[in-house]
Amino acid sequence: MKILIADDHALFRDGLKLTLEQLDENAQIIQADGYTQALQILKDKAHPELIIVDLEMPDKDWNEGLDDLMQEAPKAHVVVMSASEDAKIIRQVMEKGISGYITKRSDPKIITAALKLVLEGGTYLPPILLENIANAKSTSENKNGNLTARQSEVLQYISQGLSNKQIAYEMGVSEATVKLHINAMLKALNASNRTQALVNAQKMGLI
Repeated sequence: MKILIADDHALFRDGLKLTLEQLDENAQIIQADGYTQALQILKDKAHPELIIVDLEMPDKDWNEGLDDLMQEAPKAHVVVMSASEDAKIIRQVMEKGISGYITKRSDPKIITAALKLVLEGGTYLPPILLENIANAKSTSENKNGNLTARQSEVLQYISQGLSNKQIAYEMGVSEATVKLHINAMLKALNASNRTQALVNAQKMGLI
């Protein structure tokens, strides 16, 4: 597995490298000190399966930097690791369709579990955002928008970060059926991906 780490702090990159080597001892880990160097690495035909990127780096605004990275590596799982725990910023970042947001204060075991989830096709949301979702759910128990019961069930599993395979197991259906429910749910929520669906659903009070 090839992994690209982009962070302007060398000590953090080295520490994360050790954690990643425990995840996959054969991982090929490439390091970049900012968005600019990360983009150059991608343009030089590196094809990482996983990109782990700091949010705030001095060489480029994070909005532009994330968009550029995702455009240059559309097939890669992109995970943000940031010191920011601002729920508003996290929602804005997740709306871009990334696979996860991990706070830098997280325990190494949490980081490893989150990255495993992402690589299995799931989405990792930090506890602070899940708490906000839970609070929204408690005040909106009777709202279900235009979603069917099955679509609502899938939405709840997605909010827990489950992959399609895990959702299929929980629902007792095939992965193909899960994909059909997800596609219909995305259309109903006017979303292009799972993370945007979570954000839109939260705004609508569905979760």
